Amino acid sequence: MEKKLNAQMWLGVVIAIAGIALLFWGLLTPPGGQIDSSVLVAFGEVATFAGSLIGVDYHYRFREYETKLKNE
Repeated sequence: MEKKLNAQMWLGVVIAIAGIALLFWGLLTPPGGQIDSSVLVAFGEVATFAGSLIGVDYHYRFREYETKLKNE
């Protein structure tokens, strides 16, 4: 169970880093320094959705894991 929780946490970190990398890549592609608003909105929606799914699931799994440890 602990390995699964760690993998889930790292997945959230990788998604966040990938999103930041895409934003910087958008800054570096022509026209330089401009990010179209549709790109920002799309990224924001995807990152929020992925983060909420991972975060909520992680919270409750960690809570369940702590409860099991206390009962043992």
